Amino acid sequence: HVQLVESGGGSVQAGGSLSLSCASSEYTYASNCMGWFRQAPGQEREAVAGIGRDGGSTVADSMKGRFTISRDNANGTVYLQMNSLKPEDTAIYYCAAKPYPPCTVLLPLTFDFWGQGTQVTVS
Repeated sequence: HVQLVESGGGSVQAGGSLSLSCASSEYTYASNCMGWFRQAPGQEREAVAGIGRDGGSTVADSMKGRFTISRDNANGTVYLQMNSLKPEDTAIYYCAAKPYPPCTVLLPLTFDFWGQGTQVTVS
């Protein structure tokens, strides 16, 4: 199976930045679609961003201009750069993978593998 491990979460003041990383155990799988999702207490899991092997990406409307997704195809690592963080960004952030495009359609049920999540707290 594909193992995904997130890192980089933590606590930050409003207006600050964090960079999350997602390491994949299978680089070939990471050549397909990768995504970031988040879930706050009492809320449904929400799509954050997605990226394909070719680097084409999408970011959720509420996070455009603040969040950027990128990937390193050489080692399978996917990144989420988060700037101008707001308290409402507080959530557990999950890395996920799915085998087939379209990579810009971020439906959680289409992603087969998930990381354990990393907590991001903005105050």
